Amino acid sequence: MLEVNNLAVDFYLQRNPVPALIDVSFAVQPGETVALVGESGSGKSVTSQAIMGILPSNAKICGGEILFNNPETGQLLDIAALDPDSTQIRQIRGGSISIIFQEPMTSLSPVHTIGDQISEALFLHRDASRQEGLKLTETMLQHVGFPSPSRAMNMYPFELSGGLRQRAMIAMAMICHPSLMIADEPTTALDVTIQARILKLIRELQAELGMAMLLITHDLGVVANMADRVVVMYHGRVMEAGPLRELFTNPQHDYLKA
Repeated sequence: MLEVNNLAVDFYLQRNPVPALIDVSFAVQPGETVALVGESGSGKSVTSQAIMGILPSNAKICGGEILFNNPETGQLLDIAALDPDSTQIRQIRGGSISIIFQEPMTSLSPVHTIGDQISEALFLHRDASRQEGLKLTETMLQHVGFPSPSRAMNMYPFELSGGLRQRAMIAMAMICHPSLMIADEPTTALDVTIQARILKLIRELQAELGMAMLLITHDLGVVANMADRVVVMYHGRVMEAGPLRELFTNPQHDYLKA
């Protein structure tokens, strides 16, 4: 479904290129969960930004390809070759590929209601009337565990707890039933009890909708509970990759052993 081949990304600081990703390669198959693991600054989030076409303005893909086999159209696209502002990438972003960001308070708009923010993605990518869209949004809020979905539709992010804000982010990512979901450290800001609930919810929704998932984290406990395969990154490079059990029981690289 998604194949990243020899991806290289440079950041330009005062016109001087600084490598952020160097020859990164991995694949995510339909229905599979691949964990992208590494310490802060290893290049995990830059990889997700490249896939979504939302790299900062001073970053540039300078090599490699990101091949996405879109099950809706049957078309194989190289995302790395598309203009980030093109119609093609906008149709994919939020529709076929969605992302859950790690900090919902900075990702959600403080001046728009939860219902408006979640339904916006639906109206952009699906042919639905306003009444249908709002009904589907309310259903999705119920699906992700909001105790009162109809009331939540008219609430603002600051009125919600951290756990409910993260559930709202999950609802926004799921509303269009994407083929691939990128979860960028989705439980970092939550306490341990809420983390377990959110991860359980993500697993259930993934199984129900048959999605592939790219899970970005530095928490090997989360990886052990969620992943089928693991890709380990360090300083912008892939150090080691393989099935979950193999990497946990027999790590080869010194960085992963440590």
